[in-house]
Amino acid sequence: MNLLNETKNAIEESGHTPADIIFIGSKESGHCCTWDQFQTLADVEYYNGFGSQKVAEDLIIAFSDGSTLWRKEYDGSECWEFSQPFQMPPETKPISRLVVPTDRTGWESLAEINA
Repeated sequence: MNLLNETKNAIEESGHTPADIIFIGSKESGHCCTWDQFQTLADVEYYNGFGSQKVAEDLIIAFSDGSTLWRKEYDGSECWEFSQPFQMPPETKPISRLVVPTDRTGWESLAEINA
């Protein structure tokens, strides 16, 4: 897999362009680069299948609208994951419980727990 091509596709699929990028790097450490620098650094082939993660696990791309692309890994198979910025739901409802009642199995949403 070519990291640059994968990234360009992920940016396009997210509905953004490179002009929308405000940050590329690690939110934790502060390491960062420009889009031009990234294009040079990311023009590499790597194995994105099962095994160890090859692309930096804390690499993110942040866009001016608050959305991000971040590296996702499952059993070593890696890709970009898109996260939209939080938006308030059109209607809010009170919460009376956060935990599934003891007489039920589990794996329930807040709506199911609070029905």
